[in-house]
Amino acid sequence: MSSTGRAGRPKASSRETLAEAACELFLERGYDGTSVADITQRAGVSRSSFFNYFTSKSDVLWSGIDERIDQALDSLQALGDDAGGDAVREILMRIVRGFEPDPLALALRNAAAMGLRKELVRDTGLRHARLSSGIADAAIASGIDVIRADILGSAHATAVLSSLRVWAEQGAGRGTPETVLLDALGTIHDLPWGV
Repeated sequence: MSSTGRAGRPKASSRETLAEAACELFLERGYDGTSVADITQRAGVSRSSFFNYFTSKSDVLWSGIDERIDQALDSLQALGDDAGGDAVREILMRIVRGFEPDPLALALRNAAAMGLRKELVRDTGLRHARLSSGIADAAIASGIDVIRADILGSAHATAVLSSLRVWAEQGAGRGTPETVLLDALGTIHDLPWGV
């Protein structure tokens, strides 16, 4: 017997343990049929432990990509009037670079089985709005007019989020999110960054 005195799931709480428990339950019972209490019980931790890592059940799926989006938004803002297409696209590549299969990838791949389609559409929209706005702000700071900046922001945010979805749906073993995003960014060629 191990030094923890019990077999199975470790007693200590962690983001990964909670995320794993949540994903197991979403597959077994569906998203709506799973509560935070169910997740904490499966993970063997208290409700307060859950809220040390996540703000909601939905946050279990999105927390990893949200951290990457937050970093990208900070980097976009730091560009100031030096924002150019290449710099912006490099920042967006960092969102997907080295992205490993995680709860979001599992949810995107198994959306129907988990009963998550509506949830994912809504939550993707929230991330799209944040990212699109940050990209548009960078474009405006570099001197691009507001309408063109909004279009560029929306197109680039769509490329990032759609790339993650397509990569996850294809199966994580079939390439990288970077490759999918590079292809997606290539489709925006009719919207060059420069005037």
